[in-house]
Amino acid sequence: MNYVAHLFLAQNNADSYFGNLLGDFQKGLDPSALNPRVKKGLANHILVDKFTDQHEAVKYSKSLFSDKRKRFSGVALDVLYDHLLISNWYVFYSEDFESFKKRSYSLLQQNITYMPVRMQYVVGNIITHDWFAHYQSLQGTNQALDNISKRIRFNNQFAGIGEEIEANFAELEQLFLGFFPELLNHVSSCGIESSA
Repeated sequence: MNYVAHLFLAQNNADSYFGNLLGDFQKGLDPSALNPRVKKGLANHILVDKFTDQHEAVKYSKSLFSDKRKRFSGVALDVLYDHLLISNWYVFYSEDFESFKKRSYSLLQQNITYMPVRMQYVVGNIITHDWFAHYQSLQGTNQALDNISKRIRFNNQFAGIGEEIEANFAELEQLFLGFFPELLNHVSSCGIESSA
C-alpha cells in the first residue's frame, strides 16, 4: 500500500495519519517514544502491509510483470493501488477525493516537526508538489514510478514499468477491486485504532 491508501485506512486525526505513514520511515526509530495514538497508527500500517503482502490477489498481480521487472512489482503495485483507489473512490467512500486530499495534507502538516527527518522531507514534497493529484491519472502514476526508478542506487530496469501496468490494466484493476474490500474488512475487524 502507498500513501493515499494508508491514510484512507487511518483514523481521522493527525496522530493516526502520522502513525499510518510512519511505517515507511521507521528504520532506527524507538516506538516506545511515540504517543499511544501514533503507535497504534504505526501498528495499523504494519497490519495493512502484512495482509497485503500475503493476499493471493496481490501475489497473482505481481506475477503479471515480466521477469526483468518482477523485483519491483511490489513497489509498482503500491503506487498503482493509490491510483486505482482514487479511480474507484466512490465505491469505497462518500466524501469527494479533493476534500479528502486537502484534509490529509492539513492533518499531516500538524505533526511534521515530530516526524523523522526523511519523513519530513517526503511529506513536505507530497504536500508542496501535490503528489496525490498526480496519482489521479494513470499517466501521473506512471511518471511517479519513473521518478522512483531514478532514486534506485543500482542499475535497474524499473523505468518504463508503466508499460506493463497499461498492458495488464483491466486485470490489475479487477484484482484490486476484489482485494481492497477484504483489506477494509480485515482492518475493521482487527480494530487496532478503534480505541485510539
